[in-house]
Amino acid sequence: MIITAGIYKGRKILAPNENITRPTLSKTRMGVFNSLYSILGEFEGKSFLDLFGGSGIMGIEALSRGFSKVTVCELNKTAASIIKKNYASLSITPDLYVCDSKKFVLSRNTFYDVVYIDPPYQSRIYEEILKGVNGVGINGVGVKGKIIVIEHDKNVKLEEYDVIKEKNYGGKIVTFISQSQV
Repeated sequence: MIITAGIYKGRKILAPNENITRPTLSKTRMGVFNSLYSILGEFEGKSFLDLFGGSGIMGIEALSRGFSKVTVCELNKTAASIIKKNYASLSITPDLYVCDSKKFVLSRNTFYDVVYIDPPYQSRIYEEILKGVNGVGINGVGVKGKIIVIEHDKNVKLEEYDVIKEKNYGGKIVTFISQSQV
């Protein structure tokens, strides 16, 4: 995988076996960050949470483009090890949590400018994750995000949300939701 823009543009990173993760293609990554730029403006001083890290590419792309803080969650220990290697190859230290993303969002009282949600498509945990990102965790504690970005297949229905933007990348759909709409 190759980083598509920013200070690390052109650098290669490792990807876990595709039986473990489903990598986000470069065209999709570029589209996500171009859309985020049109919504947020400059990324400097902003924070990014990737709830299903895989190779760590989305967090690295965020840092490369100027996000000041990036946090990555990944449950699979093999994938988490690759994330650590990828960050080390760029001489950056990951803010990495090797944990269940659902538990992470329900146990934190944290704000991020962007929360990126790209779970395994067959997991069907979108609604649970969205509730956690909306701060509907234990006693009102939960991760909050200004913009929620959800990568999903056509079978995930998000009609109940007022969507800012939705893009289709050959069967992969990326939906952008404002926090006030989650």
